[in-house]
Amino acid sequence: MQRRDILGLAGAAALTPFAKPALAQAWPSGPGRIIVPFAAGGPTDIPARLIAEEMSKFLPARLVVENRTGSGVVIGTDLVSKAPKDGQTILYTTIAHACLRALFDRLPFDPVADFTPTTYIGQIPMIMLVNKDLPARTLPELIDLLRKNPGKYDYASSGNGGAVHLASELFLHMAGGLKANHIPFRGSSAAMPEVLSGRIPIMLDVAAAALPYMQRGELRALAISTKERMPYARDLPTFIEGGVAGYEAYTWHMALVPSGTPAATVQAINAAFNRALSQDSVKNRLSDLTMDVTTNSTPESAARFLAAEMAKWEPIIRAAGIKPN
Repeated sequence: MQRRDILGLAGAAALTPFAKPALAQAWPSGPGRIIVPFAAGGPTDIPARLIAEEMSKFLPARLVVENRTGSGVVIGTDLVSKAPKDGQTILYTTIAHACLRALFDRLPFDPVADFTPTTYIGQIPMIMLVNKDLPARTLPELIDLLRKNPGKYDYASSGNGGAVHLASELFLHMAGGLKANHIPFRGSSAAMPEVLSGRIPIMLDVAAAALPYMQRGELRALAISTKERMPYARDLPTFIEGGVAGYEAYTWHMALVPSGTPAATVQAINAAFNRALSQDSVKNRLSDLTMDVTTNSTPESAARFLAAEMAKWEPIIRAAGIKPN
């Protein structure tokens, strides 16, 4: 299913103009906060701060970004699940939220029942990179190499159970049940020296991190995980073109609030995010980070998207036996 189908963009109404008096009735009186369950300065934190800064220009009170890390995303997510149901505390999270139920045997919250999605923000694709000494110049050649040598080759990821790990396992599964050994690192920057040296010859990484290595010719790029080729990498074929029918994989960003938050407040938060995301300065900066921004998400379309992502990734997690560190 295409993302635009999932989000129902074709039938979405035009973005309602953001009316400050209407917002004031639904927005909490004090300063709001956006909880990011990832480290400051990272690929999730930077967009969250950019959007919060823009939203603060027109909200009744300023939005403050707080980083609450620990146990993957569990600590920060749990904080929001138990926050007052007034819209003053917003969770800004990623594909990690769709994977919590499959990754953890026990959680202090229910990722579905305890949250109301307000806004789907956008998605970031991934690029398959290999060391230049690996005898695979195309994705079909990589698939053939892995098929003929099951379990011989290692692949790196930016973290166990993260988006890159999941997308890699999805590739191995959809390419015919290929076998390769997963070597997780604490972030892409920690993994790259090993890939550059050839000690770990394969890595799927988010486009923003992968592009510089591709553009400098330091690593060979084989495919991008989008349905169609992207403007910033027009010569790079998709996985679908490379023979993996139906393969698409992204990390994505979404805003959620505790379930039970009044519907008017949920709609106000959605309108605020959509207005911020519609600003050229925000869209252009997020595009620079290779994010495909959505500017007319609704709470309903965000909820449908989250349900579809959980249905997509939970079987992959369980089949690969992925567990958090």
